[in-house]
Amino acid sequence: MDPRATANLFLDAACIGEKIINDEECFILKLETSPAIREAQSGSNFEIIHHTIWGYFSQRSGLLVQFEDSRLLTMRTKDDDDIFWETSLESVIEDYRYVDGINVSHSGKTRVTVSRYGEQSANHKRELEERWKIEEVDFNIWGLNAESFLPPSNLGKT
Repeated sequence: MDPRATANLFLDAACIGEKIINDEECFILKLETSPAIREAQSGSNFEIIHHTIWGYFSQRSGLLVQFEDSRLLTMRTKDDDDIFWETSLESVIEDYRYVDGINVSHSGKTRVTVSRYGEQSANHKRELEERWKIEEVDFNIWGLNAESFLPPSNLGKT
């Protein structure tokens, strides 16, 4: 996680309290996504109703220790019924090391939960947990640009 991008993400956040995470005293920043951003992120078949992000930052180092992201959205079906889904993501960020003078996380754990609400929603909750590790970090790699991270153009087409 690029610390500069993280700092920019939480520019308009509000400090809502403190919490101890992994023996680290943290302050909590909360960011409610604006209606304009939610509308821009919504699509023709779904609408983001609510989107909140929390960052838990070490009071000692200022580094991001935990990140949470929660979205509530509605999807329109062919029958014009609305199905509500909640997605939540929680990442614990660990193993900070300096790379070119920037303190960058090299491992962590992420848990994602997806839940469906409404009629016939029984057993529509799924959870996925992953431990991740970054072996190499570098910045401003020559020849690498934003298009390098776009999915292939034929992805999702049948």
